[in-house]
Amino acid sequence: MLLIVNGKIKTMAGDDLPVGQILIDQGKIVAVGETVEAPADAEVFDAAGCLVTPGFVDGHCHIGMMEEIIGWAGNDTNEITDPVTPQMRGIDGFNPMDEAIPEAAAAGVTCAVTGPGSANVIGGTFCAVKLAGKRVDNMILRQPVAMKIAFGENPRRCYGNDKKMPQTRMGVAALLRETLYKAKAYDEAWNAYETGKTTEKPDFDLRMDAMRPVMQKKIPLKAHAHRADDIFTALRIAKEFDLKITLDHCTDGALIADELAKEGRGVLIGPSFGSKTKIELKNKSFETPGVLAKAGLEVAIITDSPVIPLCYLPLCAGLAVKSGLPEEEAWKAITINPARIVGIADRVGSLEPGKDADIAIFRGNPLTDVQYTTMATLIDGKIVYQEG
Repeated sequence: MLLIVNGKIKTMAGDDLPVGQILIDQGKIVAVGETVEAPADAEVFDAAGCLVTPGFVDGHCHIGMMEEIIGWAGNDTNEITDPVTPQMRGIDGFNPMDEAIPEAAAAGVTCAVTGPGSANVIGGTFCAVKLAGKRVDNMILRQPVAMKIAFGENPRRCYGNDKKMPQTRMGVAALLRETLYKAKAYDEAWNAYETGKTTEKPDFDLRMDAMRPVMQKKIPLKAHAHRADDIFTALRIAKEFDLKITLDHCTDGALIADELAKEGRGVLIGPSFGSKTKIELKNKSFETPGVLAKAGLEVAIITDSPVIPLCYLPLCAGLAVKSGLPEEEAWKAITINPARIVGIADRVGSLEPGKDADIAIFRGNPLTDVQYTTMATLIDGKIVYQEG
């Protein structure tokens, strides 16, 4: 057992503990409190003078898929051969040796939701991974966690120049609808066979089979959408087919905060740092998280790594605080909120008994202090980074 003592603890599940303790056993949190009962032989980690928080969670990035050293050899983000590729699996393109992974862990980021990019209307499945390990199979927290879809400039740019659909936003929506209609019919046919309503076994289709968890609401559509009209198209199509959906990037979110508040869905905002590289990013701003939080939405901040290196996730939260997001909401935006929105809050995002022991320990406050340092990062109760 490991006992962390003497740190200020942000549980993200209640009030902060000015001085508290966390007991860990077999990779799980056993107890959190001002004092906890621990065996006499427990290993003690003294966090005196430090801030102890849940490991940070990025709800949308491409770490391990588009590696820190960018080039053809290290980029497995987009299968730009067909605008509809639901059979692609992010887990198959993930490289645990990406140098960005230990850099992120050293900054207190312990979990990332990563997968295909936004070249295709349907790009394939995302997975949630822990940021330590040599083999992706042993790093998986949940697979699949979402089905990537994309609206706006990216799919149009990747296929429109070849006079291939989609060239317009109408084309993007039409391809998505067409696939969802086929997936609905495919799922219904297999449901009938599996429940004994028919003895006729449907032909297997890898693309449509990948869509079955979406149609059954086991995983959401993960919608890349920057512009306001694209956000509303994503919501409209999800309602047409009665599907779960997350809104990712949501660059124009501040312009439509009142309408998004009516939807009652969480939003994943970013990447907000850097230049506006395309027209649909013209309203990109660190003010957006604060505007949406004020409107009552559950807000998560994302890096879209490597667009912003994942190690700078706490910096992005800090810049959002500088631009009007209350500090406590910023803490939520990189811990419990992304975990809830993505559907992994049963495992990560807060320090509570029964959850994974993914913990970051800081000298200083990473959201407000320029010269803070990471004392240690734990993933599944094991120290994966320690200053030295």
